[in-house]
Formats: sequence, structure tokens, C-alpha cells
Amino acid sequence: MGDRIKFEIEFVIQSSPQLLYQYISNPSGLSEWFADNVNSRGEKFIFIWDGTEENAKLLKRKSDEFVRFAWEGSEPGNYFEMRIIVDEITKDVSLFITDFAEEDEIDEAKMLWENQITDLKQVLGST
Repeated sequence: MGDRIKFEIEFVIQSSPQLLYQYISNPSGLSEWFADNVNSRGEKFIFIWDGTEENAKLLKRKSDEFVRFAWEGSEPGNYFEMRIIVDEITKDVSLFITDFAEEDEIDEAKMLWENQITDLKQVLGST
């Protein structure tokens, strides 16, 4: 397995930071757009897609700002983070994604995030 490369993508989302944070930080919000189902016990989150479970640990969170998870078994230093950025002038709200992928899988990983964020926007009623 090669070294994973960090990549970042940004999505403008028409939502309040407080509402958006609910959808990126808690199991019920995440299960509406990110996975088929999400359960948590403390810092351990269980993401379920098509009956397959993936475990992640909540590394850090700051209310209304960001959450950072690490997949179980991932390389140290690899994580995925969803950060809410509010433009001070326009007040536009963006969701800034940081993730890691193999070099030849970055485009695919970005497409996956784009699809996920499209689902999130639908749930939020954001166009």
C-alpha cells in the first residue's frame, strides 16, 4: 500500500453553521446523507453501507466548526475532517473537506465526496 496523499475540497452550502454541524457531527444527521446508518458509542462511530460496517474514531470536534474522524486501521496521521467555514464578508457557509487517498484514487475519492455532499445539500434543502 502506497503513501496516502492529503487532499482538500470545498463546497458552498446554503445553511446555518449550527444546522450544518448537526448533520456532520451526530449519528442521526450523518445517517441522513453520509451512510445508510450510523451508530456511536462515545468516540467510536460505526458507519454502515449496504450492510458493511466501517468503524471510525472521533478524534476532535469543535461545536459549530468541525469534526475529525480516523478510520479504524488507517495509517497514523490519516483522517477525514469536515470543517465549516463562514466567509466574514459575504457570510457564505462552506464545508471544507480534508481527506487522504492513494495517489491513483484521489479523483475517485473527490467524486465520492461530491456525491455525498449533493445528498447533504438535498437533505438541507440547499441548492
